[in-house]
Amino acid sequence: MIIRQLSIFLENRTGRINEVARILAENGINMQAFSMAETADFGLLRLIVPDVDKAVEVLRSSDIAVMVTDVLCVNCPNVPGSLSAILEKLAANNIFIEYMYAYSDGDTANVVIRPDNVEAAAGILA
Repeated sequence: MIIRQLSIFLENRTGRINEVARILAENGINMQAFSMAETADFGLLRLIVPDVDKAVEVLRSSDIAVMVTDVLCVNCPNVPGSLSAILEKLAANNIFIEYMYAYSDGDTANVVIRPDNVEAAAGILA
């Protein structure tokens, strides 16, 4: 399924990630999944939250740079080979994956994928 993800650009300094977590918590917004990447100058925090519009509003009102991106969230069994089967289908249809991250809960895994063509990838995996 196609979902919306937040991408937040943060300066590399102590406490900056906590600032985002605090702002979201103060506004009753739960971080369902996240991924953190860094460069020499800044960090990129990618988040899945239940209320994207509210999160964007409260973060921007606190002068935090945030973008919204469409991504796929694929639910699959949490067993060896499940991810490979998904990736094989995408590769067979020439879908390039820009990045991905995953989280699991017992017998189920959720894989967040940013393909070069979200709509085509969603159709392939439907």
